[in-house]
Amino acid sequence: MLIKEPEKFFSKTYIVCICAIICCILWGSAFPCVKIGYKLFHIDSTHAPSLMLFAGIRFSLAGVLVILFGSATKKKFLLPRPENLWRILTVGLFQTILQYTFFYIGLANTAGVKASVLNGLGVFFTILAACFLFRTEKFNLIKLSGCILGFVGVILINLGGDFSFDFTFLGEGFVIFSGLSSALAAGLVKIFSKREDTVTLCGYQFLIGGIALVVIGLSFGGRIPHIDVGAAFMLLYLAFLSACAFTLQGFLLKYNPVSKVAVFKSANPLFGAVFSAIVLSESKQLFNWFTLAALALVCTGIFVINKFGEKKPETPLSDKNLS
Repeated sequence: MLIKEPEKFFSKTYIVCICAIICCILWGSAFPCVKIGYKLFHIDSTHAPSLMLFAGIRFSLAGVLVILFGSATKKKFLLPRPENLWRILTVGLFQTILQYTFFYIGLANTAGVKASVLNGLGVFFTILAACFLFRTEKFNLIKLSGCILGFVGVILINLGGDFSFDFTFLGEGFVIFSGLSSALAAGLVKIFSKREDTVTLCGYQFLIGGIALVVIGLSFGGRIPHIDVGAAFMLLYLAFLSACAFTLQGFLLKYNPVSKVAVFKSANPLFGAVFSAIVLSESKQLFNWFTLAALALVCTGIFVINKFGEKKPETPLSDKNLS
């Protein structure tokens, strides 16, 4: 990187805030842009292999962008160390293959506003994984209360205006699984970035994960029926937002406790809901009391966890134990 002291730079609270909000804006815009991408490429949103092919092309391109950018800034072509290939493959499995298989299929089967709120569960999953799986933080009643607030928000958004519980496994269920996979990936990135350059880790996990999705999609009959200039620009933007957001998040996770990063990600479901309402004309779903209340509960839960919970991490689980 061009930054001489990245640890000091990325550990400053205002830098964490700015970078995390940029990530949230980019991720928030992904909800409607993916749906628009389906239309521009004439992709059948009920055909899972085509969705996986679309995702694979996007993330393969994102990986190329990250690797080229990192190589240009460091003035040498980035290559991972051979002993870190398994780490890259593991992150790619959770960060790209599983997360976005669930995300693309789930988003195709639920409204963008609802998906953005459900996706906010990923923040709670991240904290739970940090506490119980990766052992980088302590879990306490304050964090439990914050998680309860978030889950109440998720239940509320699924009740709908007429209080009918609208939930499908391939829709809302897959969006939740996407958040769980993302949480596991965040913990792995924090640990593995101690052994591998962050840009290299992010770039190659995207590239390998994206290629895997392309192969799977094509193997099961996935196809991209149409492409034009508008569709190509949308694909380029989707690749760019992934490359930018996840690389930034990688640096934030490397130099900060998971909780410090998660508190700013409370804006993620909000941006996703707002962008979906504006771009996809889902304003009726956004501007209802139950949706706004759900957003408030999710964001409040994340704030409570990080404002009043234990912030000082314990000694991280040794990376050697994962070898």
